[in-house]
Amino acid sequence: MTPDGRARVPAAWALYDFANTIFSAAIVSTAMGLWLTAPERLGNDTGQLVYSIAVAVSVGLNALVSPVLGALSDRAGRRLPFLLFFTVLTIVPTALIGPSPALVGALLFTVANFAYQAALIYYDATLSAVSLPSTRGTLSGIGVGVGYLGTIFVALILILLGTEQPEPIFLISAVLFAIFAAPIFLIVRETPRPGARPITWREVTTSLGQLLVTIDDARRIPGLLRFLVGRFFYSDAVNTLIVVMSVIAVRAMGFSQTQFLMILLMLTVVAIGMSLAWGALVDRFGPKRTLMAVLASWVVGLVLGVVSLGMAGTLVGNVLFLLAGAILGSGLGGVQVADRVFMIRLSPRAQLGEFFGLYGLVGKGSQVVGQILYGLIVFLFFSSLGNGAYQLAVASLVVTMLFGVWLIWPVSDRVPVAGTCHQVD
Repeated sequence: MTPDGRARVPAAWALYDFANTIFSAAIVSTAMGLWLTAPERLGNDTGQLVYSIAVAVSVGLNALVSPVLGALSDRAGRRLPFLLFFTVLTIVPTALIGPSPALVGALLFTVANFAYQAALIYYDATLSAVSLPSTRGTLSGIGVGVGYLGTIFVALILILLGTEQPEPIFLISAVLFAIFAAPIFLIVRETPRPGARPITWREVTTSLGQLLVTIDDARRIPGLLRFLVGRFFYSDAVNTLIVVMSVIAVRAMGFSQTQFLMILLMLTVVAIGMSLAWGALVDRFGPKRTLMAVLASWVVGLVLGVVSLGMAGTLVGNVLFLLAGAILGSGLGGVQVADRVFMIRLSPRAQLGEFFGLYGLVGKGSQVVGQILYGLIVFLFFSSLGNGAYQLAVASLVVTMLFGVWLIWPVSDRVPVAGTCHQVD
């Protein structure tokens, strides 16, 4: 799978997916929302709004600088030093959230989530360095599958602890992230790209104009800009559900924190198998056809989720909720597998970091819009509609998902890559 033939290289790369999924599952999807919406802190409606704002601010700031961060790594010809910096900046604030006051904890989470999102730019871009073109779909699927093992691992630990409080989760997750992220920095070695040079302060300042140049460059690549706009809309649903899933399960459906972790554990087992299957389908049928199938399954899952919320506390409602979760969980791995391979397929190698920065920007921009919209719907309508506010918020995601499908439909994943485009010096 890897150019130098060493199995430990793709293994170390995939293990980083294990590490950062611990943060995503334990902090973003579980602890932070429950921590802020607890009655002793900010309560259900205000806590959801503050959490949505924290996510939106962290992701929004990251979206603004993503193309610059990616372009700087292109100039340096390396990704790993940037990945290390933002990994550390994720771990340290996360460890400090538990004993902090609510608003201080929200601020610490904002910093940690900003860094976590920034690190993904460099991690995704290293896929081309640790894999062969013919095996990128498979390795991408393995990475996502191994990442879901991280969800199983941390969920088992938290279930064994038996606590119904989210406070201990923050320190535990930070330590585990540090341990399992270490191998990629100790084992993977980058070959600097020819023509790479050290970054100067002048380049940092001139890179502030990089966004418009990157967008102009993307317009020159057939199908790339339309793909990115489509990604803006379908990522809205994907990223929003990742953030709010624990609050929906515990506050809306009535499950306990431990029950939610057990549900998350069971659904993750399904997601692991499906991630490997989606990766194989990418290599066999291409990223576009695979991605369209994944998004269609998400539409079905979201509709079932809306229906289940209207029957919270009943056996039928719980069964529909679990079925919706299984569909969405299996599709989540497919989105991650297919769309980053789609992005690599469309992008020139010399500008991979630059375009992955733009790729990150549209995903994060959609999360800003999605989180603010979701948080406002719950905040404004919860007192009058109860669970109906959650139904309305989730239903809004179905619309954006369908629009994303419509935009991506004409884009070919067999478009020939154009020549290298210009950059700001």
